[in-house]
Parts: sequence; structure tokens; C-alpha cells
Amino acid sequence: MLTLLRHTDGTPFRDLNHNGTMEPYEDPRLPVEERVEDLLTRMTLQEKAALMLHGRMLPGDQGPFPSGARLITERGLTHFAMMAVPDPRAMAEWNNHVQDLAAAGRLGIPVTLSSDPRHGFTANPATAHTGGGFSTGPEPIGLAATDDPDLVRRYADLIRRELCAVGIRVAIHPMADLATEPRWARISGTFGEDPERASRMITAYIEGLQGGPIGPDSVACMTKHFPGGGPQAGGEDSHFAAGRRLVYPGGEFETHQRPFEAAFAAGTAQIMPAYAIPSGSGLAEVGANFNRDVITGLLRGRYGFDGVVCTDFNAITGMDVPGVVTLPPRHWGVEELSVAEQVVLTLDAGADQLGGETDPELILAAVRSGAVTEARLDESVRRILRDKFRLGLFADPYVDPEAAADLVGAPEGRALGREVQRRSVVHLAGEPRTATRLYVEGIDPAVAAGYGTLVEDPERAELAVIRLATPYERREGMLEQHFHSGSLEFEPAEVDRLTALAAAVPTVFAAQLERPAVLTPLAPHAALLIGEFGAADEVVLDAALGRAPMTATLPFDLPRSDAAVAACREDVPFDTRAPLFRHGHRATGEI
Repeated sequence: MLTLLRHTDGTPFRDLNHNGTMEPYEDPRLPVEERVEDLLTRMTLQEKAALMLHGRMLPGDQGPFPSGARLITERGLTHFAMMAVPDPRAMAEWNNHVQDLAAAGRLGIPVTLSSDPRHGFTANPATAHTGGGFSTGPEPIGLAATDDPDLVRRYADLIRRELCAVGIRVAIHPMADLATEPRWARISGTFGEDPERASRMITAYIEGLQGGPIGPDSVACMTKHFPGGGPQAGGEDSHFAAGRRLVYPGGEFETHQRPFEAAFAAGTAQIMPAYAIPSGSGLAEVGANFNRDVITGLLRGRYGFDGVVCTDFNAITGMDVPGVVTLPPRHWGVEELSVAEQVVLTLDAGADQLGGETDPELILAAVRSGAVTEARLDESVRRILRDKFRLGLFADPYVDPEAAADLVGAPEGRALGREVQRRSVVHLAGEPRTATRLYVEGIDPAVAAGYGTLVEDPERAELAVIRLATPYERREGMLEQHFHSGSLEFEPAEVDRLTALAAAVPTVFAAQLERPAVLTPLAPHAALLIGEFGAADEVVLDAALGRAPMTATLPFDLPRSDAAVAACREDVPFDTRAPLFRHGHRATGEI
């Protein structure tokens, strides 16, 4: 006799017959494919349509998004991207709450919770998040800087364990996009410019998160943004109309497939297409979410990928944050079509889930019109259910809040995150030096005080340590201001200020390289120049004062000027003329 798992209130979880027996699809002794087919035959059209929506959720049913509880109980949704994560215990309790709501439904299909990256320093409402008490490492570009697959695999395994502990079972990452356009706002989320290094890192990252074949201890990876979101025209981001096109002036479309090929070989469970149009690639001139050439032809056909394909979020309807902002849809190339026509085009392209959408009527209307068959929905539902079964959610979707509180952000996890931060710091030029009187900018004075006596006048210091953010052009709009695009050069007045400071006192410039900053005017004046990709103040100070070795190498070229960037071809790696520092650089001495 099978042992039935329990709800958080102690009642049996899988006892839909209320007599201590399981339906066939509940029986873990049966092969997954049999369980999928059994459940599929029981599902209504409404339930299938709801399964094909991947909505957003905030814990505790707080605004501005529709109540997650209502979306589960009234619309039957069972996939949600967490837009905020509270402390580990509260997040685990929220997972258990939504699983209780789902288990009370007609078929008891469990909820799958997903998330964009949560273990780095970047906070962007559309692409990455902080908070939740997770063990913080560098941004993914910093993982690439280590060029150490074993370290990345070990850190990804930590990410897996922490996400699983709070109930998050799908990672809306990694990004397999190549950072070939230096102005692009999302370089920090990539594994760099070199397709070989990116492929090594992608492989290790997926292996760490999924742990081999998808199973009850896995976090399924939704690798993105197929067929490669790096060659953005002019470096503009595809969340906005100015970035609606991917371009290939150097004919390097195939190069951008290579990290995805590594992801397929590593067994990535899911794929997210790009918003942008693969312009001039020979594929249809519509955004990848709507593009049958991309999804059915290239992804399913050429690469044989049979996992879940979830569109990038709100490509069709946009997003309304009541009282704050209305964000338009990213329906590049199909703007003239109606919403109904766009839904049909997306399903015909081969997508399984509509990211960000929460209204099953979008899909139901397409079936009722005759434009989409129920058999076509069944293809997607099979893939989606298969992942729920493989992840063990039908067996036990619950987590232990106390165990989550103990595991997430535990000392050993934080120590590993800090180790990866240290291993990601790049020695660009100059030499570390010891000092007892410090002048700092961009560093918490309480932290710096542990390294010496702080002075307010740089001329009284023995060493200045200055943390620098990569320059960017400020944009209008609530969302676009979070996407750091445009110029990579420091303002002339800031260059004058910093070089004058370096003339007055030996100065360490620590550049946070979310993009490849133009450091040309500062490098000759630095006593030490380092690059980091998300690091604690202690990590920066240890590097500056020679207390920790710097072993990483640059994961991209650092261009010499904005003019050199403007002249490069968006799709070609290492195409900026005479870069200041080349990919793979690590200094061994003076500038």
C-alpha cells in the first residue's frame, strides 16, 4: 500500500477518491509518460488552456499583480514566476499555501513556481531580483570570469538547493546569449563574449541546477533567449521598440547558436525565445516568440528539442501595474495583428506556454475559432505535465519552512558565494599595496574601518579605494531606467575629478563591469585597476590591499572608446578595434 503524503494541515495530499487510493496519474510506480497520458485524458479544455499560462505572483497576494490565490482557484493556473521572495521561512510557507489551494482543485495539479536569477547583486523588476536571504555570488558574467566549470557547477548546486528549499523549481535562467554588443544592457546576465567559454559555463551551470536528468531534487532550467539575444541592433534592449531587432552584419548567426547547443547537450529542460526579430538571418522577420522558423524549424527540427518552450513574458498583451505604469506588449514584427491572431501565431510557432499571461480565454478563443485544435494543445500539455511529474511535484510539492530557514543563506552557503565573488575579481593593471590610512568612495565606511583608519581628505590618505559603476545613458520610463544602455564612457567632468584624485594619492579604481566600461582615461592614473562583477566591499578591499589573490580573467574585451564600439558589428565577437584590454586578460604587473 502506498503511503500518502500530507497537507500542511495534516490531511492526506493525494487521496482524490477520499478512500486511501490513488488515481493512476498519482501513482509514482508508473512510468511518467503513462501518468501524463492518464491525466491528459481527464483534463477539460479549460484546464489545458490554464496549464499553458505562466503568470506572475507576489507572495501574500499583495498587489500590483492579480491575486495568485484567485488565479489558482478561479482560473486554474499552476505556473507562476515569483516577482518577490520574502525570507526563506515565509517563502516556504507561501509555497505550501498555494500547493494546498491547487490540491483542492478537481485534479489536484500542483503549482510550479519559477524565478529569474536571485543570487546576484542586480535588482531589475523585469530581469533579475535580490532579496530572499539567498547566498550571494557575483552576476553570471562573474561566474564566466572565473572560467572554472567545477566552481560554477558547485555554486549552481548551491543555488539549486536553496531554490528547492523554498519551493522554486524552475529557473528562468541561464542566459545563453553572447555579449558581442558591448552597449547591451543585459551583459551582466550572460557568460561573456567568447562562445567557447560561454559554452563551458552554461554546461556547468545547468548540470549544477538540474543535477543530471530532471528529478525530484532538480531545478529545471529555462535557458534563454533563443536563438541568441546578444546581437541587439545598436545595443538597445528588446524590452523596448528601439531594440526590436537582432542583426547579423558579420554573418555570425551560427556563432550565437553554440552556447545553446551546449545547453541542449547538458539537458536543459526548457527554452525561452527572444522578444526580438532575427533580422536578416534567413528566418521569418517576426519576433522569436511568434516565429515558426525559430521554434518549430530551428529549435524543434534542427536541434530536436522536445522540452517546454515558454515565451518571454507579456509579448502579447503587455503588463498593467495599476496606478504605476502600463507596459506595452513586445510583439515585434506582428504589431498589426490582433491579440487573437498573435495567440494563434504563437501556438502555431510551437510555443507551449504564454509567459506573463493569466487569462485562459486567450487560448480557449483560439480553439473555439477553429484556428487551433485541441490536439495541438495536447502536445504542449504533455510537455508541461511531464516536467511537473519529473520534478516530483505530484508526489510532494511541499517544503519544510524550518529546513528552508536553516539552509538558505547558511554560513557555508554564504562562504561559497563569497569565494566565488573573490574568484571573479580581475586584476587589470597596477599592483595592490598595503595602507593604514584610507579614503574610500562607494564603500560602506563601517566595512572600510575594519581595514584601517578612514580619512575624509584624500590628501591625508595613504591609499584611495574608489568603486566605480559602469557608465550608462539615463532613459525615461519606469522600466527603461533600470536597463543601463548607451555610452560606456565616463563624463569628462568625472574623469577630471578622478584623475585629480589619483594625482593626489595612490588610487585603486574598482570598476563594477555590468557592461564593458571604457576605462581608457583612468587606467594610466591608477595605482591599481581591477574589474568586478558583483562583489562585497570586503572582497574589493581584500583585492585592493593585496590580502587576496586575483585569479579571474576578463570574459569580454574592454573597448578603448565609444567610437570603437559604434564601429563594431553587433554579432561578431571581439570586433572592437584595439581594445584597452582583451578577453582573457589578467595583469601581472604595472600598466
